[in-house]
Amino acid sequence: MCAVNALETRRCQGFPVAVTRGRRYADAMNAFPVRPEKEVQLQQRMAELGVHEADIEEIFVRSSGRGGQNVNKTATCVMLVHRPTGVRVKCQSTRQQGLNRFLARRLLLDKIEALRKGYVDAERARIEKIRRQKRKRSRRAKARMLADKSHHAAKKASRRPVAVE
Repeated sequence: MCAVNALETRRCQGFPVAVTRGRRYADAMNAFPVRPEKEVQLQQRMAELGVHEADIEEIFVRSSGRGGQNVNKTATCVMLVHRPTGVRVKCQSTRQQGLNRFLARRLLLDKIEALRKGYVDAERARIEKIRRQKRKRSRRAKARMLADKSHHAAKKASRRPVAVE
């Protein structure tokens, strides 16, 4: 069964499969307010990536922003932590906790897939390249760059047609 502590943390461990309204759930709490096809797609994708429900720590916190009293009083924001990879995801895009749980799982799978395919390394390399480009040059590098610019300008000036006056 799922253990719930004072901080509203759910840790799901292996438990028997329950049948609810003709649909199969690992737990009655796992019912997402989406069509069964979408739920099956999510389960298949989790299986493809090797992500197990027992590896996911689910934390419910209060949302912020739009949504009025519902958002302020209920814990509709869902935070998921995938323990093996350490990937964290937070979802508060809707006012429904169940739908946020579903969307958070999809985001988590996207991040894990990106991590496995190496997109994260490419993105990190791109950011590092931009950081290097923005970094202040040393005096010697600046002088060399300006000398190269003036040399290039002199070459271009020598290629111009001679002006007849």
